Amino acid sequence: MKKIKSIEEIVNDYDNFIIDQWGVMHDGIFGYDHAFNSINILNSNNKNLFIISNSSKRSKSSIDRLPNLGFKKNSFINTVTSGEMIWQLLKKQFLDDKNKKNCFHIYDEEKEDGLDFRDGLNFNFVEKIEEADLILACTPFINLQPIDYIPLLEVAYKKEIKMYCANPDFETVESKTNNNIFCMGAIGEIYRKMGGSVIIKGKPDVSIYNETINQFNFEKKRSVAIGDSLFHDIKGANNFEIDSVLVKSGIHKDLTQINNLIKNHQITPTYIIDKFSI
Repeated sequence: MKKIKSIEEIVNDYDNFIIDQWGVMHDGIFGYDHAFNSINILNSNNKNLFIISNSSKRSKSSIDRLPNLGFKKNSFINTVTSGEMIWQLLKKQFLDDKNKKNCFHIYDEEKEDGLDFRDGLNFNFVEKIEEADLILACTPFINLQPIDYIPLLEVAYKKEIKMYCANPDFETVESKTNNNIFCMGAIGEIYRKMGGSVIIKGKPDVSIYNETINQFNFEKKRSVAIGDSLFHDIKGANNFEIDSVLVKSGIHKDLTQINNLIKNHQITPTYIIDKFSI
């Protein structure tokens, strides 16, 4: 792992840059000035930029939101979200079911990846886990902590209900407080450790990388991923066999902790940088 101060130090080594959003480009509300500069420099050097995000939003929603965050849509060749991957999987898998499956939907009523996410899916949405055939896990319910999901998950496990997790991230950074908060992937991981079946299609699963670049001439040796999560961005890059840059201004801020996680989990970034800056 090599410490770099600027993305410019590696700009000539790569043609393809796969970039995470939250914690790297923006805080969920505002884009970072240093990220604007980095994107502009990469564009001016004719680099191919891709966004791969573990957002539970649909890809179109994430693309349409870029200008509000201060970014140009045409700066990026392709944008794919884990939410899009799960939506497409559910759409295809259950499209022709005449007897609709009952779906228990975990979502935040205040966010667009809640009820809007259901559009086009062939399910009956139920309020009780006891009535469900599957779980669609998008964003955590308001005001619930991970431990509060245990009773629900115990019922699901006994019924052998499969969970489709639209956001595999364990945690992210809350924009107002800069504290780490849990994401849906943390609940999915609890269920998996209980013995439950969990389907993810976002980072670190390689399917989202293949989906992002499958229509492009993409050389892995000339490609690098940039993200702030060891367990998703960096592990995903390791799985996809490309180089990676860990941004330490997001989820992982303490270098000692980072080194311990790298050692204990055998997840190794190629580079480490304080923030996604030039």
